[in-house]
Amino acid sequence: MATISVADYQAKKGQVVGTSEWILVDQAMIDRFADATGDHQFIHVNPEMAKMTPFGGTIAHGFLTLSLLPVMREKSDAPTLEGIKMGVNYGGNKVRFLTPVPSGSRVRGHFKLLDLEEKGAGRYQETCELTVEIEGKDKPALIAEWIAQVFL
Repeated sequence: MATISVADYQAKKGQVVGTSEWILVDQAMIDRFADATGDHQFIHVNPEMAKMTPFGGTIAHGFLTLSLLPVMREKSDAPTLEGIKMGVNYGGNKVRFLTPVPSGSRVRGHFKLLDLEEKGAGRYQETCELTVEIEGKDKPALIAEWIAQVFL
């Protein structure tokens, strides 16, 4: 992963700064997420019943797709800031779940830098628009504004 100065990164505002590798969202991942969250709705965990829905099979939880943001960032070609010590999730401004992710699909994230604002000595707030693409689909799974605090 390449490193970049704060000034050079700030100059990329409005640009896609990284795309992740493809990540397989299979039934085993969906089932583990259902167990972790207690959300065992049949559209996620019962392939036979889910076949009878408009989805035609099981789909990932929207929050499962959202929870993949950190690993997508880690597995992306987005640069890291020079001198970074750590980054922490700070939250999101908005999230829209646009298209269900069928079990067995691959997804990847595209990160567009919206802002990088200095918040204190060595602390920056990064806001990115993340679009999660589903392989072979025209509409994305989700679009979110994701905020991270970055410490240099």
